[in-house]
Amino acid sequence: MSRTAENWEEYQILDAGDGEKLEVWNGWLLRRPDPQAFWPRDPAETRWDQADAVYHRSHSGGGSWSYRHKLPASWQIHYQDLTFRVAPTGFKHTGVFPEQAANWDWMSQQIRAHRQEDLHILNLFGYTGCATMACARAGASEVVHVDASKGMVNWAKENMTLCGLQDHKIRFLVDDCLKFVRREQRRGRTYQGIVMDPPSYGRGPDGEMWKFEDMISELLDACLEILDEQALFLLINSYTTGFSSLALQNLLSIKMQEHGFAGPVESGEVALPIVDRQLRLPCGIYAQWSRPE
Repeated sequence: MSRTAENWEEYQILDAGDGEKLEVWNGWLLRRPDPQAFWPRDPAETRWDQADAVYHRSHSGGGSWSYRHKLPASWQIHYQDLTFRVAPTGFKHTGVFPEQAANWDWMSQQIRAHRQEDLHILNLFGYTGCATMACARAGASEVVHVDASKGMVNWAKENMTLCGLQDHKIRFLVDDCLKFVRREQRRGRTYQGIVMDPPSYGRGPDGEMWKFEDMISELLDACLEILDEQALFLLINSYTTGFSSLALQNLLSIKMQEHGFAGPVESGEVALPIVDRQLRLPCGIYAQWSRPE
């Protein structure tokens, strides 16, 4: 099963191949590495050499941008009724993962379909807050956004302002996600929806080490202790190489059963369409649980 983000109007992948992708970000043409695109490029695509900015990987790690045209320090991109700040970073990212729009749509549908009056959503490893804003816009009464990076949390606050969601109840915390979840359990707090995008490797604000394969099971157990009995969903997204969506589904299925939650567990890939070739670029995996109808 795959989930493709097909509703963008200001973002497109024009072509992908030979380890790169050619993208339009609201008028700006970027060329970035993508190891999944190991098929040949379209020989008829002439815009590869017209990219405004190209990201070059370094053999020693990381990389840098070269510019054919001077880009603004940042600009805006819109998805439906959401607005986000885009800015090329030194790690090739732009602050928005466009493929995640498919997950934003799914969570928004879950929230709108049930319309609970007291609906609290927890976004772990929340990055620049795109999922946070999608859940708030869909009608969540509170969204709690947790990330270990102060810079990313500040970026998420900017996106809240761009989306006009200042009057919504959104709590931003710079914290280690597992420690935060355990504190919430001690406080007796529960959430009707939990979304997480744990990294392959990472460090918390106090140097806490995170490694996906070693920590995801423990984190899931902790999250299920604070998942409300009337919860709507739990969604895990992952970009960790070497793990299949089926493996993630197996883990989530076992944990949901152990904690007494009935309901369907599904998994698959998230993808983006390559518009000029009728192909799709795989961009990661997800596993989800939703409350039975």
